Amino acid sequence: MIFIGTAVLSFILTKLVIALANNYKILDYPKDERKIHKVPMPLLGGLPIYFSWVIVILFLNWQGRLLDQKISWLMLAGLLVAGLILIIMGVLDDKYNLPPQATIWAPILAALAIIVSGMEITHVTHPSGGVLYLNNLVGNSGFFLLWLPPAITFLWLLSITYTAKLLDGVDGLTSSIGLVASLVIFIVSLSWDVRCSTTSLLSIAFSGAIFGFLVLNWHPAKIFLGEGGSTLIGFTLGVLSIISGSKIATALLVMGLPLLDIFWVVVRRLKRGQPFWRGDQEHLHFRLLAAGLSQRQVVFFLSLVSFCFGLMSIFFTTKTKLGALAFLLIFMFVLSSWLNYRLKARHENN
Repeated sequence: MIFIGTAVLSFILTKLVIALANNYKILDYPKDERKIHKVPMPLLGGLPIYFSWVIVILFLNWQGRLLDQKISWLMLAGLLVAGLILIIMGVLDDKYNLPPQATIWAPILAALAIIVSGMEITHVTHPSGGVLYLNNLVGNSGFFLLWLPPAITFLWLLSITYTAKLLDGVDGLTSSIGLVASLVIFIVSLSWDVRCSTTSLLSIAFSGAIFGFLVLNWHPAKIFLGEGGSTLIGFTLGVLSIISGSKIATALLVMGLPLLDIFWVVVRRLKRGQPFWRGDQEHLHFRLLAAGLSQRQVVFFLSLVSFCFGLMSIFFTTKTKLGALAFLLIFMFVLSSWLNYRLKARHENN
């Protein structure tokens, strides 16, 4: 019921935001070759996702069902404030097309809000089955390592945020993978947490918010995520993976292919001497389109890959997850090699 209720609310708010964006001309115009849509598209997609999620969170709190021994009010407030920071910057960027040097401050401030609220990566699961607590490393190594847990948390949140942002190039792609990831985290939280825990409720409500928006973001899209929507999805998935028991490996498996793709693209840009933040058509989803797949086929394929690797994180041990991450590297190499061959053949035929 939480999933359905949030989805319906998100869908209604998305309809309203489409009208709002059209009225105030907050649109994505197809001005360069990276834009694959043909007509101006409404932006501001982060607004319905965020506010439908917040409304359900406040409703659950009013019912007394939200907080537990693992999540405090300060942590929850930090999450809502962080999301609001991303949304405000997203609206400004969608309207005024701000430079990357300005928009990067929103994820930075959002990550700091999370850390100040008390949420951070405190432990990781050892492949042998044990748990490695970072605070113990700090205690054994002196005061100078006190920065380790917050620093790892900060870098993780920025990495997953920009992965989702750069993934947003095809109708419904970031939304679909965000939906898969939030559902996987929800299922994982059920096995780690108590029944109807804060973690599971936050995850299932967020997946409902994404789904309600995805109905109108699916190809042919009626609205785009925009800066606020793409960063909000990535950032929230990063936070949920932390509070669900530091399930970083789980999030890495679900988001692994986009992460590897971004790493590969950034390395190629740096080798060419161009700024790594400058957009191009070398991302995996653009190359799949160039190889002949439709937008829906690209979204279905990449979402299916994320779902399959997400299943591994649900049913297998930490040692198996590390093996799955290694297999993901091999899969990315094979897929990239096939795409290079396919694109070369299409180019020669043309």
